[in-house]
Amino acid sequence: MFTYYCNLALRSFRRNKILTALMVLAIALGIGASMTTLTVFHILAGDPIPQKSDRLFYPRIEPRTKQGFQPGEEPEEQMTRFDAEALLREHRGDRQAMMSGGALSVESGDGKIDPFVVNARYTSADFFPMFDAPFAFGSGWTGADDENRAQVAVISKELNEKLFGGGNSVGKTLRAGDNSLRIVGVLGKWRPTPKFYDLTNDRFSAVEQVFVPFSTSRTLKLGVQGNMDCWGDQTDADGSVGLNAPCAWVQYWVELDDPSKASAYKQYLENYSNQQRAAGRFERPTNVRLDNVMQWLDFKQAVPSDVRLQLWLAFGFLLVCLLNTVGLLLAKFMRREPEIGVRRALGASRRAVFAQYLVEASAIGIVGGVAGLGLALLGLWAVRQQPDDYAELAHLDMPMLFATFALALVSSVLAGLLPAWRAMQVAPAIQLKSQ
Repeated sequence: MFTYYCNLALRSFRRNKILTALMVLAIALGIGASMTTLTVFHILAGDPIPQKSDRLFYPRIEPRTKQGFQPGEEPEEQMTRFDAEALLREHRGDRQAMMSGGALSVESGDGKIDPFVVNARYTSADFFPMFDAPFAFGSGWTGADDENRAQVAVISKELNEKLFGGGNSVGKTLRAGDNSLRIVGVLGKWRPTPKFYDLTNDRFSAVEQVFVPFSTSRTLKLGVQGNMDCWGDQTDADGSVGLNAPCAWVQYWVELDDPSKASAYKQYLENYSNQQRAAGRFERPTNVRLDNVMQWLDFKQAVPSDVRLQLWLAFGFLLVCLLNTVGLLLAKFMRREPEIGVRRALGASRRAVFAQYLVEASAIGIVGGVAGLGLALLGLWAVRQQPDDYAELAHLDMPMLFATFALALVSSVLAGLLPAWRAMQVAPAIQLKSQ
């Protein structure tokens, strides 16, 4: 019976080519616009580390003075170097890492390539296992390397290809300014989106090309980059990045292998804050937050507001297209009332008439979905031509491909429900009398 209904739908399309083309075009435009924006939103708002996003936490404490204090405000978003090193040293999580962004001028050890500047990350040994960073060669450094301020580095796959032709460069030397770093690992393909572990720099950029122990970066006095919030008097000889400087510029993450440990860790942070206030370092009331990955991204509003607005506008446009399709289907089906009356008089049930016209509406939706897929690919290409940071990520993946056809089919079925219902209400006696 389904095949028969499909055959009837095909005949109907041939009889009303222009009307059918208009409906397909309306659905295609709506699907194309909505899937373009939905794909961009899906890329930007996705879970960057789904296998453990509920076990990675971003702690925040309040180290600032009472100047400018307002009750109820959020605590400082980053940590001072002193607090981050203290928490790292006490090692209360299953894993923990402190970090900051930077920039380095690098060249290969043999000097065959002129120096160029790359983004760098200064962090501690747990960074790589915490965030499941894949390695093509070697591995990360150890906690002993952190303590010994070893001049070691992990480099990205891209940098390894540029400097060493993509071969195993573990054990080779990387020149970073006036310093030599021994390469201990080369990352594989890795690009968490957004770059959740540091939202103070470009959150949609590729991962850094050089990773250096945080302790080593301070010994070598490597430059840092990213947001920095300072208060009070600067008395540290190393300036705003000194150990005792009243400046928050370090990101800190902790991994708890069971989310139920979060409450205990939060209590530990409150105790630490109370101790620091008793010692005179902290002045404001204890104010602690402990967000997992998705909570932190939501707090920071990682998805650009214009993308959310575009998403709502696109689905509004899809709704308008569907309403137009409903109107066209009603006009088309009502023109066929005499035909429906004859079918009903010959014994076709209302259910059969409803199914026939719903199949016809679904077929229009599938064709519209295919056309909409083409428009979505064209729209994503246009997005990639924009200067936005996330533009290059706009590609249709398999889940969104299936979502396109699902959306087209569901939309067309919903659009066809009312016209099909009206069609099955046709009274055969009235139609036969009118003929």
